[in-house]
Amino acid sequence: MILITLLALPFVAALLSLLVPKQAKILALVSSALAVLITLYMSMHIAEGAFTIAQAWLPDLGIQFALHADGLSCSLSLLTALVSFLVFLNLNNKEVPKAASFYSLLLFAQTGLMGVFLASDAMLFYFFWELALIPIYFLSSIWGGENRIKVTFKFFIYTFIGSLMMLAGLIYLGLQTPGADAFSYHALVAVGNSLSNTQQISLFVLFFLAFAIKMPIFPFHTWQPDAYDEAPTSVTIFLSALMVKMGLYAVLRWLMPVLPEGVSYWSNTVIILSIIGILYASIIALQQTNIKRFIAYSSIAHMGLMCAAAFVQNDLALHGVKIQMFMHGINIAGMWFVLSIIENRYHTKDMNALGGIASTMPKLAIAFVIISFANIALPLTNGFVGEFILFAGIFSSANPNHVLYMVLAGLGVILGAAYTLRMLQKVVFGTASTTQAVKDLSINEWCVLAIVLSLIIALGVYAKPLLILTSF
Repeated sequence: MILITLLALPFVAALLSLLVPKQAKILALVSSALAVLITLYMSMHIAEGAFTIAQAWLPDLGIQFALHADGLSCSLSLLTALVSFLVFLNLNNKEVPKAASFYSLLLFAQTGLMGVFLASDAMLFYFFWELALIPIYFLSSIWGGENRIKVTFKFFIYTFIGSLMMLAGLIYLGLQTPGADAFSYHALVAVGNSLSNTQQISLFVLFFLAFAIKMPIFPFHTWQPDAYDEAPTSVTIFLSALMVKMGLYAVLRWLMPVLPEGVSYWSNTVIILSIIGILYASIIALQQTNIKRFIAYSSIAHMGLMCAAAFVQNDLALHGVKIQMFMHGINIAGMWFVLSIIENRYHTKDMNALGGIASTMPKLAIAFVIISFANIALPLTNGFVGEFILFAGIFSSANPNHVLYMVLAGLGVILGAAYTLRMLQKVVFGTASTTQAVKDLSINEWCVLAIVLSLIIALGVYAKPLLILTSF
């Protein structure tokens, strides 16, 4: 029942927001706060046994309404609930036309994300995968920037093609296992492992393309910077903090257990593409003057590092990836929250038009520096924990190229420090870009950033609860 509640809360709140538009923000905040409490409860009791529910849904097609929560699912469900709550807390109704519809679509997206991280039936997983994407399409195309139609169409084409490939792969696997639970996790693992190497190698391509587009991994990343730049910042937070995790989660949850031989065959190719993405995105980030595109390329580099670590097929690296997925979600959301405040005050995304925030908005400047340091994994911040374990896993893996991969990925970390410090120098320090009085943090903004900063410092100093949770 607790898993059904996690899905029902944002879904019911989304419907009520349309019926009672004046209460949309309150409904969104209350439902997300309750989701945070429920996922915290699940996380604290996961050691007692996984939360599971399975009911017949379309038995003639072998599809069940099956949900399952283990440590990884709990951590990402908690991240989804927490980031959603912060987004709703940060939103200002006056700045969003048709605010009730905006809240409702974000809540529908939250429902889809929860479903993706909890589904243990492959077709149910696919259903929620699409449910999470559809509201984002409308949010970006209606409330986006000047080029929103062109950019959103590109985003739609990328994701639609990827989804069709995944659906084709799922149908093929399901046809190999007739029965009322043909698409269940355990059934697909059994049938996937029974396939020949050639079949697994071919099916891997279908699934991985869908997941690579979502992460996104080089060269399937080209939709992302444009989408992040044109989408409203609240939508971009959903995309970068939560939705990119869908692809990596799918790799860990479905691809690796179902097609192990395909993973082994393609692992070096994926690692090479991931490392190219790390270095390419880092070099592009160094040249950026648009702060939104800067954060977008930074995110590509971070996701490339996590993907590379996942495919070295080392247990320690996989644990680091699970931790870093949560940590990166907090940090990248923090970066976007800071950017939304800067845009509201200065009405520009151009780094060259900014500067001197430390003197005009000192509280925001302190928060920005701490979040940026967490984003480059400075010790005693949350970003360091997962990245250290992740690198230790790459170094100790049995992959014959593990040292080379670690050196190249490490170069990406060095470049990350360089482009982040360059950005801070341009935006936070230097001569103030305006002499007019600029209001520092409002109460809502202060609360949002206080929560983010508390998580950064607390999990950087004491990450044991998350380490334990992600080990289940």
